[in-house]
Amino acid sequence: MNTLKTAFLLSVLTIFLVWMGRIIGGPTGMLWAFLIALAMNGFAYWYSDKLVLAMYAARPISEDESPELYSIIRRLTMQAGLPMPRLYVIPGEMPNAFATGRNPHHAAVAVTEGLLRILDRDEVEGVLAHELAHVKNRDILIGTIAATLAGAIMMLANMARWAAMFSGMGGSDRDDRGAGGIGLLAMAVFAPFAALLIQMAISRSREYQADASGAMISGKPRSLANALLKLEAASRVVPAQVNPSTAHMFIVNPLRGGIGSLFSTHPPIQERVLRLQAMAESLAGRAS
Repeated sequence: MNTLKTAFLLSVLTIFLVWMGRIIGGPTGMLWAFLIALAMNGFAYWYSDKLVLAMYAARPISEDESPELYSIIRRLTMQAGLPMPRLYVIPGEMPNAFATGRNPHHAAVAVTEGLLRILDRDEVEGVLAHELAHVKNRDILIGTIAATLAGAIMMLANMARWAAMFSGMGGSDRDDRGAGGIGLLAMAVFAPFAALLIQMAISRSREYQADASGAMISGKPRSLANALLKLEAASRVVPAQVNPSTAHMFIVNPLRGGIGSLFSTHPPIQERVLRLQAMAESLAGRAS
């Protein structure tokens, strides 16, 4: 299913770019846009994870630097039947985490310094298990590609706004340029919502699934629930320097206020916690 979603997202980017090329440059513009779309699709598949990690200045950490973190992740990967992912730390106080990569053999898990400061060992284990669940469920490719495509759409929307402004300025063929400007302006308004829909379509259900799968991997649903509550509370007071196109990748929504709250890409934390608490009670009942 995620393979089909990935193909769909890449097709969306191709169609969008070709449409934009047609509006701006006619048949020649369509051809150039198609070639650009092919290049961007290839980049999104092979390098989108590196782009996201670089965006947050994530640095790889060795086992010598963080033996406890490696001990946790090694145990969890064995329980999940996964290869060992690359580990990264993101500088800053923002408490959050995400997983990225194109498949389980090319996966990376990134945690922020802020997260490691406020969570205890069991809670860190719960978060890492959640991210490994995304890897196991093969969410990471589609999530990372969605971030890249959403960023590209936002960039194209900004270009369209400028093109619409200049297309209506003086000179000959004003009517033609004005019509083209209206088309570009419509696209500029539509594009951010298209990017938002791409993110929302892939995020909500997969977070519930990753919570449940992660709790089974770690065997500690209450620890993950406690971690979510702590991260949610901390995210309300710690400023988040986050690109909106990548917000859906994080374990808790890093955006607060305005459009970030109105179009949240995450299910409510309280609902996630209630599900995890019910799961913990169910597991306790089976054990007794």
